Amino acid sequence: MDMKKRIHLELRNRTPSDVRELVLDNCRSVEGKIEGLTAEFVNLEFLSLINVGLISVSNLPKLGKLKKLELSDNRISGGLDVLAEKLPNLTHLNLSGNKLKDISTLEPLKKLDNLKSLDLFNCEVTNLNDYRESVFKLLPQLTYLDGYDMEDREASDSDGEVDGDDDDGM
Repeated sequence: MDMKKRIHLELRNRTPSDVRELVLDNCRSVEGKIEGLTAEFVNLEFLSLINVGLISVSNLPKLGKLKKLELSDNRISGGLDVLAEKLPNLTHLNLSGNKLKDISTLEPLKKLDNLKSLDLFNCEVTNLNDYRESVFKLLPQLTYLDGYDMEDREASDSDGEVDGDDDDGM
């Protein structure tokens, strides 16, 4: 099923502005681009586009309230500057299983001031020496990279959204 049809089905007689979560996993993108998703989805907070054959996120509309974006298992290799431009409040980004090879590809994510969690499992970039150190240095706003913080502590189920630590003084 193509992405436009899937979006139409997911609306279930709602208007785009009523939708807070949109899961489009495993549908087909045409020419590797996002289709049918418009800026009318003003209240969208969670968008999942897992395994849809994306090469580019350039067609992403401005989604000012979007907090979580799932883009795993696509063919994205760059062009991430669009994310900072269109998704100013993004806190969680999953790019696992994409074609990201260099730390420099992640540079545009510096502009995502609210980004707390980034997943890059199964991307070539994770094979680089000092990968974790380099990403945390590039993106000081990050709390979690691949589910772990800078001290290798695992993210809690609440995604670390609570300010303060559970383990005081450790």
